[in-house]
Amino acid sequence: MTIVAILVGGLVGTGLRLGIDALLPHADDAFPWSTLLINVLGSFALGALVARVWPVAPHWLKAGLGAGLLGSFTTFSALAVSLVTLAEAGQWLVGAGYLALSLIAGLGAATAGLFLGRRPEPIGVEE
Repeated sequence: MTIVAILVGGLVGTGLRLGIDALLPHADDAFPWSTLLINVLGSFALGALVARVWPVAPHWLKAGLGAGLLGSFTTFSALAVSLVTLAEAGQWLVGAGYLALSLIAGLGAATAGLFLGRRPEPIGVEE
């Protein structure tokens, strides 16, 4: 069951990544907005899932959502390829900005996801 969940999650995550890359294309020497957006969204989603779903989810669901869906949606390799490509194009300042923004936004998004995932009720719902 765990392997199937990872495979299905990977298929969905890869499709989502491809869709966002197609909506936000960029040249090799331009700022990789799609990769940044994907990695920040994935960091937020994983933070929220870890806080809200992980304590009660079965192992196969955690594997399917974590390693499968979000593991294929967000990738360190995409970040690294973008950095190398920018460096080869002589865009060192853009690459440094991209790396800094990726780290700050990714960690911030994961923290926000953890915070919001721990809330006792959904935002905007009042008793």
